[in-house]
Amino acid sequence: MLYRTLIIVFLSISTYSFLPAQDSIESKGSEKKENVWKTLGKITFKKQYDELLGFKVDIPVFSDVVKNLDGKEIEVRGYIIPTEGYKSHKEFVFSAFPYNMCFFCGGAGPETVMEIVAAEPIKFTAEAVTLKGILHTNNEDINRLIYSMTDVVLIK
Repeated sequence: MLYRTLIIVFLSISTYSFLPAQDSIESKGSEKKENVWKTLGKITFKKQYDELLGFKVDIPVFSDVVKNLDGKEIEVRGYIIPTEGYKSHKEFVFSAFPYNMCFFCGGAGPETVMEIVAAEPIKFTAEAVTLKGILHTNNEDINRLIYSMTDVVLIK
């Protein structure tokens, strides 16, 4: 019986540690809050032929709720994915999931990461942090991520 209880506790802790960082946005005119990453996941993709590559690529089609966030200031909680080593820097990738589960490691979709351009360098940490900045959507440049944030500051 003790063995079974320990397994259940271990699985609960393991599952919890792999959940995306939790944060929320407030909808206009209501008190309802929703996870930002969940909202950013409200997209579909269409195939479009790319002349330069010579084959069809997936182009994001943003839902109205995502389009309404474009150009707006948001707060989002997630994980820093360093692009230039583990140091403070102004440009990096931000993920809903820890490094071992992020999009680039095959554990998630492209809607779970965004490019960050910070106002001041932000020190790397493996812990979840909250950032605030202006959200931008991208459905034109396939060499960039589909989301980015500019004028980013560290909240906590």
